[in-house]
Amino acid sequence: MNMKKLATLVSAVVLSSTVSASAMAKDTMALVVSTLNNPFFVTLKDGAETKAKALGYDLLVLDSQNDPAKELANVEDLTVRGVKVLLINPTDSDAVGNAIAIANKAKLPVLTLDRGANKGTVVSHIASDNIAGGKMAGDFIAQKLGEKAKIIQLEGIAGTSAARDRGAGFKQAADAHGFQMLASQPADFDRTKGLNVMENLLSGHGDVQAVFAQNDEMALGAVRALQAAGKDKVLVVGFDGTDDGVKAVQKGKMAATVAQQSDQIGAIGVETADKVLKGETVPASIPVPLKVVSE
Repeated sequence: MNMKKLATLVSAVVLSSTVSASAMAKDTMALVVSTLNNPFFVTLKDGAETKAKALGYDLLVLDSQNDPAKELANVEDLTVRGVKVLLINPTDSDAVGNAIAIANKAKLPVLTLDRGANKGTVVSHIASDNIAGGKMAGDFIAQKLGEKAKIIQLEGIAGTSAARDRGAGFKQAADAHGFQMLASQPADFDRTKGLNVMENLLSGHGDVQAVFAQNDEMALGAVRALQAAGKDKVLVVGFDGTDDGVKAVQKGKMAATVAQQSDQIGAIGVETADKVLKGETVPASIPVPLKVVSE
């Protein structure tokens, strides 16, 4: 009798520990961010962390430092750490396919944030409509300067869906308004590179009237280069709506920023991942609204 009770007790303990272990594992989501050296992605992370806490999940955050090899290592690491779902903000829309393939093989559901993936199985993509945003930037410049304005564009990291789509949307507006595109060069979504590229382009294109930078970091770099060259009247339009970008608009240093709600991208990503884990069907693509912030 006592042995029977003991056996029942042991099996109950084993069962409860198994249940609690699986519950603990179920409680962990992973977020792999392209870089935490960019305020936009820090805000995205913050939004994800706040929502994860509210829904009762632990969120494991890893920084890929804009390096596809680091991104791959991060995802490999996660496959053995008992996480239940992967939220990934790709360093590069092509290169991330290798990391997603590893997650797919490990039966880990994948959701992409802000930037899409060109390969691999992704349950849902949560991002702003970057094409619409690029067009909004171009339409804003036309509203301020009229048709045929002389423009320089600072592009993001080649190979990212965000850079490609923002550029495509801006081209729609540029074609519609007859903009004279003086130059369009990558500055990799980076403030220092934005400054350096802008300095170089100004030497050959001093007649520029407006700059469209595909993110606020590059826009802020461009502003510094323009100030140093005494060209304060050049219109600068950024993209993202980061705190620094919005402050620059309020101070009159930038004309506008196409504001993404990066905290919402993170929060909606976690909400969607929660639904996936509960077996609910989710949309393949979830757009997050944009707005132009200007003086």
